[in-house]
Parts: sequence; structure tokens; C-alpha cells
Amino acid sequence: MYDQTVAGKVYTGISIREQEFESCIFKGCDFSDSDFATCRFLDCTFEHCNLSMVKLKGTTLNNAVFRHCKLLGVNFSECQDFLFSVTFETCVLDFTSFERKKMPQTVFTHSSLKEVNFIQTDLKKAVFDQTDLSRAVFDQTNLTGANLATAYSYEIDPEANTLKDACFSAVGLPGLLTRHRIRVI
Repeated sequence: MYDQTVAGKVYTGISIREQEFESCIFKGCDFSDSDFATCRFLDCTFEHCNLSMVKLKGTTLNNAVFRHCKLLGVNFSECQDFLFSVTFETCVLDFTSFERKKMPQTVFTHSSLKEVNFIQTDLKKAVFDQTDLSRAVFDQTNLTGANLATAYSYEIDPEANTLKDACFSAVGLPGLLTRHRIRVI
């Protein structure tokens, strides 16, 4: 499918495999609990879509933009590494996993990332603008040059992660000291 707009479709719990979508826009679609294994999404935009629990094993997401989408429990770590590039604007990504993904310069804007797995994720120069990182897991995560100045509710151990040149606000300082049991008042 090339340069198409798909609006208001319900594809709940179906299997769409080995399909290619290029420069497509998906608006108000429900893909929850569907299987998109080995599909390719190139320069695609998802707006107001429900992609909760979607399966993406071997899927290519190249320059995929998600706006106002619900992506609960999605395992992005199963996506193809080659050309993996995503942007999230005003999305709910709770309980998702980006474990071991290379995601330099990824932008998360006004999104909920509660209990997201960022273990061994490369987030160099990523931007977390107005994002809720409650109980998100950062371990051996590369946050070099990342901007978390407006992110909140995070707990990141500076000894277990790479934080060189990362930007944090003074309000977020307690989230960097949790391991040391230091209280900032």
C-alpha cells in the first residue's frame, strides 16, 4: 500500500503479515491485539489509533510517527533494528518495551511512559518532553545528551546508566538520587 489514508477501520485481533505500507496515514483505526509480524511501515503516520498489545515481531518501523495513539504493552524490541526510527506525540505507551533498541534522537512528547522497559536501550540525544516516566526501568541505558528537563516521575541510577551531557531539571534531581536514599526537600 502506497500513499493511502485509512480512516476509522477496526482490525482488532487480526493477522496482517509481510505487507508493506509506505507514506500511509492511519486515522482513528483500532489495531489492538493484532499481529503485524514482518510488515514494513515506511514514512507512515498513525493518528488517534489504538495499537495496544499489537505484535511487531520482525516488523520494520522506519520514520513512523504516532500521534494521540494508545500503545499499551507493545514490545518494540521485537522490531527490526535496521532503520528503526519512531516519534511519539501525546501517546500512552505504558508497559511497553524498548529493550536493547538503538533509538538515538527519538522524541517522546507529552506522553505517558509508565513502567516502560528501557534496559540497555541507546537513547543518545533523545528528547522526553513533558513525559511521565513513573516506574520506567533504566538499566545500562545510554542517555548521553538526552533531554529530560521537562520529564517527570523518573528514577534513574547514574551509576548504572550513561548520563554524560544529559539534561535534567532541578525538580527531577530526587529521581537521580533514589538509589542513595538521599531526600531532597
